[in-house]
Amino acid sequence: MSAITLHEALALRARLYALIREFFAERNVLEVETPILSAAANTEPNIESFSTMFSGHVDAGSPERWLRTSAEFPMKRLLAAGVGDCYELGRVFRNGEAGRRHNPEFTMLEWYRVGWDHMRLLDETVELVRLALAMVGREASMVSMTYQKLFVDSLGIDPFTASIDTLREPLRDIEINGEGLQRDDWLDLLITHRIQPVFPTDRITVIRDWPSTQCALAKIRPGNPPVAERFELYLGPHELANGYHELTDPKEQRARFENDNRRRESRGQRELPIDENLLAALESGLLDCAGVALGIERLLMCLCGSEDIRDLLAFEFSGS
Repeated sequence: MSAITLHEALALRARLYALIREFFAERNVLEVETPILSAAANTEPNIESFSTMFSGHVDAGSPERWLRTSAEFPMKRLLAAGVGDCYELGRVFRNGEAGRRHNPEFTMLEWYRVGWDHMRLLDETVELVRLALAMVGREASMVSMTYQKLFVDSLGIDPFTASIDTLREPLRDIEINGEGLQRDDWLDLLITHRIQPVFPTDRITVIRDWPSTQCALAKIRPGNPPVAERFELYLGPHELANGYHELTDPKEQRARFENDNRRRESRGQRELPIDENLLAALESGLLDCAGVALGIERLLMCLCGSEDIRDLLAFEFSGS
């Protein structure tokens, strides 16, 4: 390890977990634990899931099970069952990348607030991040802006009206295979390659009101243009958290899952099983709520000033 020893990394993680649990206990937010394996998968085309096979009795359902990429779907089922405000601090899994910035197995903090919108939840997320920084004697300023203003201020481009050729221009010096890339893909590349890397180290940057085509599981607010009621929070150049004013309409949710699978098919990816249990829970009634997921290793990297996620792991993927 470079900037931090193994013992220091493990101790810092333990202190952060204690802070998180105290934070939510003071606010009467219930800690829950949900399954890691599911008969349904994440249909999002840009996320790849791990799967495994169950060899037991056939009446247990589908033998193929998917390791969760987040705890979102089962937690929403708990919300629909009336559990109320809750959080989970647990392991999640994403296939495809391992190295300085990614580990296929990592820890995610996810929480939901009933009766809140994404803006109120944003304030609470900033509060938690600032408390974590204070734990290591650091502070951070905060800037919040819309997705549109971010692009206009950073690149002089309106992301809602610019042509794809205009979006590609700032990336001309980077070798990118553009085959099959759509408008949202170019917008994402501009954020990751041109905008995000220059965010000041000791600043919390919040980007809200995303394009409706990047709504994920968020509600869409009508307007010109319509926008997703979603925020992303960055600490320095690191993306830490993604929050939504949650979609509660089961028909719209099914349509989004089906559209994901169509996009997967167009890319030559496998169509994945939709979470029918989540849709049934939405049918039964999910109260208006907001939820956010925060990457623990990314936050730990920021706390100790590391640029390598492997500094914060007891065992990295190649040696686990």
